[in-house]
Amino acid sequence: MSSPASAGPVVAPPQKVNLRTPEVMSAVQEQVESHYRSDIVDKVRRNGGILRVGDVTVRLAKQFGFCYGVERAIDLAYAAGKVFKDRRLFILGEIIHNPEVNEQIRSLGIKNLMGKGKEAEIDDLQPGDVVIVPAFGTEISTLEQIKERGCQIVDTTCGDVMSVWKRVRKYASESATSIIHGKAEHEETKATSSRALGNGQGHYLVVLTLAETDYVCDYIRHGGNKEEFLEKFRGAYSSGFDPELHLRSVGVANQTTMLRGETEEVQRRIRQAIMDRDGPELAGTNFRFFDTICGATQERQDALRELLDVKMNLLLVVGGYNSSNTSHLAEMGEEKLPTYFVRNASRLLSTEEILHYNLHAREEVVARNWLPEGPLVVGITAGASCPNNLIEETLIRLFELRGIGREQLQAAA
Repeated sequence: MSSPASAGPVVAPPQKVNLRTPEVMSAVQEQVESHYRSDIVDKVRRNGGILRVGDVTVRLAKQFGFCYGVERAIDLAYAAGKVFKDRRLFILGEIIHNPEVNEQIRSLGIKNLMGKGKEAEIDDLQPGDVVIVPAFGTEISTLEQIKERGCQIVDTTCGDVMSVWKRVRKYASESATSIIHGKAEHEETKATSSRALGNGQGHYLVVLTLAETDYVCDYIRHGGNKEEFLEKFRGAYSSGFDPELHLRSVGVANQTTMLRGETEEVQRRIRQAIMDRDGPELAGTNFRFFDTICGATQERQDALRELLDVKMNLLLVVGGYNSSNTSHLAEMGEEKLPTYFVRNASRLLSTEEILHYNLHAREEVVARNWLPEGPLVVGITAGASCPNNLIEETLIRLFELRGIGREQLQAAA
């Protein structure tokens, strides 16, 4: 079959389909809960987040795990599998950054169109195929390719992400370059960057660290070597970006899962650089920003900050290693106490060894002598993309290593 994107007749857009009918969502909720719910975690939460058995105490952060946006994305993916069961289903990469959840999505017969686990090509899509847009969103060019092929689109993009898109579009309409605090290679940041182009006249620059921010600020104040600047930020700016022209008027936005304090510092430093260059009056015109940190991300960071005020032996952070919001929780923990970022319970190898993700080496490493003897207090948290069943399994494994079985936990929870 010839591609609808070729010079043939225009493919009519598919009719809109309501996936969130009571009948469909009732079936979806039952299926989702069977995969991801945890009775033990629910009970511990109701008990103030504390589970104490023998000389081992676990303290859960007040906020952790799935947020509304993630739950909605998963619900819609499952609903698509039920409503469009006679059609081919695809997804643009991972629905969220959790390997176990993505494996469940694959088990529904949904094939991946992007990323490491790609199973099909966008060029292979036909009219009537169903394509799921993940919670991070996708780039405009990708979305247009899918529309041209007459596919049914199930858009699970998080509302907080779309709020950022609205902001960077406004910057573009005001001829302000969007400086985006985030990871240039992250799906969400790529999607946001494509919206920062506006009608094609806008520009963007992505900064990840405060050191990169300071480099940009120095260029704003004093100028510099343009070729060196462009080489330093290769792959992190828009086509045709010229730091001599496009740093005159800027607006700051961010990937929604960054640390709030760091994004605020990026904003403060860039604003000060604009003020130093232009003076306070013009800075009001040439600098703008808006708070675009995801509410759920902030809640989990605040809850962990509160948990870290409690005396504990160590912290376990559970979730996917490519999850930005989960990585930031691990960073926060590392500043205060021994912290182990684990994908799931299988990484708790023994009382002597734990296989955890080293954020600095960007790989799993084995830590030894990680679990102290005697009375033990362990904190546990998880990012917005981690389901409760993985938290439960990690909690059970931790107690198991200290000779306490599931039955004892269920009785104590």
